[in-house]
Amino acid sequence: MAEANATLARPGRLALPATQERRSTRALLITVTLVFLTLLLFLPLALVFAEAFRHGWAGFEAAVIEPDALAAVRLTLLVAAIAVPLNTLFGLAAAWSVAKFEFRGKSALVTLIDLPFSVSPVVSGLIYVLLFGSHSLLGQWLAENDIEIIFAVPGIVLATMFITVPFVARELIPLMQEQGTKEEEAALSLGASGWQTFWHVTLPNIRWGLLYGVLLCNARAMGEFGAVSVVSGHIRGLTNTLPLHVEILYNEYNFVAAFAVACLLALLAFLTLGLKSLLEWRHGAELAASRRL
Repeated sequence: MAEANATLARPGRLALPATQERRSTRALLITVTLVFLTLLLFLPLALVFAEAFRHGWAGFEAAVIEPDALAAVRLTLLVAAIAVPLNTLFGLAAAWSVAKFEFRGKSALVTLIDLPFSVSPVVSGLIYVLLFGSHSLLGQWLAENDIEIIFAVPGIVLATMFITVPFVARELIPLMQEQGTKEEEAALSLGASGWQTFWHVTLPNIRWGLLYGVLLCNARAMGEFGAVSVVSGHIRGLTNTLPLHVEILYNEYNFVAAFAVACLLALLAFLTLGLKSLLEWRHGAELAASRRL
């Protein structure tokens, strides 16, 4: 250690701070980043919009107001409106259980929450086909009682929930673990009820992490393709979400309409990104604290 300090202190050698790089190094890193983003993100997005407006605004408008496209928009928003609140409730409950309580199987619960990150979306869709399909035990009972899950909205919601279930919980668990239980215990000792403690103590401390998780969950719910494709049946006007409708149009060689509908998905993504950026700009310090492990 002494030799290293002596080497750094020798005349003629400038020791750069750990966070300061030479100008050439910084320029190289920034250039590589910009080239990478241009080739893999900006250029493809620009081509999507260019193709969508190849026939002008009239062609774009005709594609997005077509009845099947509007039905896909409604279904996409409906699925997100159901899946995101349910996953938010689950995320709150799971984060509270993991962060505030000690119990057997706690590590197994955390592993199960992370499971959708490692399972292919197509496999997760097949799971529900095996559970609720016409050839399963549950499928026979569902058919006898005229209950539709596979190739219907309930199956799409279940598949979307499976894929998006970790987002809220994984945002909240580290945050709530860092905060500990002292404030809740103090509130309870002063006579507050469990609901009052959550509403006035816990929720204000986690609100930005919660909102961040909800935004990520919503973005994934609206853009999910693999799992939804397996359970939807691709019924135009009934079970096609926006990503599935794009696939059908593209397979029919209706490229302008396909890219026009893809633009709608891109605009929804930009809206989510804008909300995320606004959140980080206005509450950057609180968000940084909420995301610190």
